[in-house]
Amino acid sequence: MRVLAVGAHPDDLEILCAGTLAKFKKNGAKIFMAHLCDGNKGHFEIPAAPLAKMRDKEAKNSAKILQADCLGPVAPDLELYRDKPTLKKVIDLIRKSKPDLIITHSPDDYMCDHTVTSQLTLDASFMASLPNYKTKRANDVPVCPVYFMDTVNGINFQPTEYVDITEFIKFKEKMLLCHLSQAKWLKEHDNLDYVELMRKQSSFRGLQCGVQFAEGFKLHYVSGRIKPKRLLP
Repeated sequence: MRVLAVGAHPDDLEILCAGTLAKFKKNGAKIFMAHLCDGNKGHFEIPAAPLAKMRDKEAKNSAKILQADCLGPVAPDLELYRDKPTLKKVIDLIRKSKPDLIITHSPDDYMCDHTVTSQLTLDASFMASLPNYKTKRANDVPVCPVYFMDTVNGINFQPTEYVDITEFIKFKEKMLLCHLSQAKWLKEHDNLDYVELMRKQSSFRGLQCGVQFAEGFKLHYVSGRIKPKRLLP
């Protein structure tokens, strides 16, 4: 199986679905981790250009722990739009990874980069199947199931499927800690400890399904994306 996870920023996947990606990997899947935004706005002190380079390196270091391919970005923070040039870039990410399953943000998440990422991923994953929709990559790929991962803090999100990640919580934390630039920023801007946030949310979803730690998902229920079996690990 080939699994593509598409987040808005470096660190979003680590917070919301890295345990599931690790479980997929253990089961033999090929993993692709994409971030559509370059993370260049998330700091009070580091300027945008060097911050983008720093966050790209952090994303690659995290993906390396999982032995995953790191893809993106396609736009700066807060400049991600649902337009034709951006869609073509996301289509190329999908055509490159040839996924059997995609994980991305909920359309109800808390900020524009997350919600636009969700819509771009849905649109591009269908458009990538059309051979007459030309991009830099010539190959078309089949339409595949898309799962929405949890929102930040789980607000306005009721999972329909859960993945027990108890075995992988320390692995998930190790990946998240690669994003050192965000520890100070998130504490100052949002008054949160990102490791504590991740563990509390994973613990809460675990409580809901009877395990110590879990991640929650919702399948995008539309024609052409439903399979007659469980796909999450």
